[in-house]
Amino acid sequence: MGENQLLIFVKNKVLGKVKTRLAKTIGDKKALYIYRALLHYTSMVSAKVNALRKVYYSSFIVSNDEFESDLFEKRLQASGNLGDKMYEGVKEAFGEKAKKVIVIGSDCYEINETIIQEAFNALSNHDYVLGPANDGGYYLIGMKKRNKEVFENVVWSTENVLLDTILNIKKQNKTYYLLPTLTDVDEEKDLGELKNFL
Repeated sequence: MGENQLLIFVKNKVLGKVKTRLAKTIGDKKALYIYRALLHYTSMVSAKVNALRKVYYSSFIVSNDEFESDLFEKRLQASGNLGDKMYEGVKEAFGEKAKKVIVIGSDCYEINETIIQEAFNALSNHDYVLGPANDGGYYLIGMKKRNKEVFENVVWSTENVLLDTILNIKKQNKTYYLLPTLTDVDEEKDLGELKNFL
């Protein structure tokens, strides 16, 4: 099972520290509530994926939360920008004999286990797999070899993240597979059916 590894990057649930762009219009408490719902959904979806699952926390490891310890290994994110954090997680996974590594966040309520499985399958015939988000970023990245270049020269949290990443892949003369475009929740307009929770 360790040949397929699913890495989930999450922020710790601290009031005023999560979904800050969303909080500007709905307030910190509601933004935290939405983030808790997203974490719960991400854990449910990820638990159905046939892979070694690891949760990487932003600040501190939580033993008793949405991610049950018997289903998820728990780690701490490295320091640096988002690319540095993801690369260190990927490097760790390949150092632990992974053959395919998929990285996701916890901001996408449209992702499901079928899409994640499609990502693992795509790596049988492609070097990379990307899940485009409708804000110009991505909700998923996967690879079958450790490579820092794919995370470099990317201006994170902008509408060019996906494009920058594809350019990095093309510079390496590698192949990539695109999954369906989904919504990442960053602002109130992204909430969709999650508005029902408010």
